[in-house]
Amino acid sequence: MVPADEMAIRSARATRLLTDTSEYAESEVVLVFLSLPTEIDTTGLVLRAWQDHKRVLAPRISWEQRRLMPTEIRSLTSDLVETAMGLREPVSGPPIPIPLIDLVIVPGLAFDGNGTRLGRGRGFYDRFLAHPEFRGATCGFALEEQVLPEVPAESLDCPVEMLVTDKKVRRFASNNKPTV
Repeated sequence: MVPADEMAIRSARATRLLTDTSEYAESEVVLVFLSLPTEIDTTGLVLRAWQDHKRVLAPRISWEQRRLMPTEIRSLTSDLVETAMGLREPVSGPPIPIPLIDLVIVPGLAFDGNGTRLGRGRGFYDRFLAHPEFRGATCGFALEEQVLPEVPAESLDCPVEMLVTDKKVRRFASNNKPTV
């Protein structure tokens, strides 16, 4: 586990690398995962996106429908609630139409050199990214030690197009995404 002060420094470094990309610069609507305490911290990224006048969305999970609903947030305090699963998500609000989303910042336990992502096994992001109306860019966001030579992949897994860590930006060949 990375100590909190080191995580803050490394998260800020990764945020700077991400916000310097053309994908970020060209985006107007960004879907950002709200990090868990053990993950790279997305707080600085959310604050920077607001500063850059972007619409910031966070995932709200519908467990019944098994889907991720992108919902706009305007505060990291009053707009969020912690779920029974320990996730922070928007309290309410209508889901934003998928075609409006320019950039999705994707979490992962691990990534590899092809953009393959090891998630938490529920498939919410893979189903979302495979949606036929989603045309935005996909970016994994992680610490450098989460990049492995290879991670297992299944047929419905959606690789990311870009991976930003606290050390560098990696871009991958355009991957065909599976259909839902």
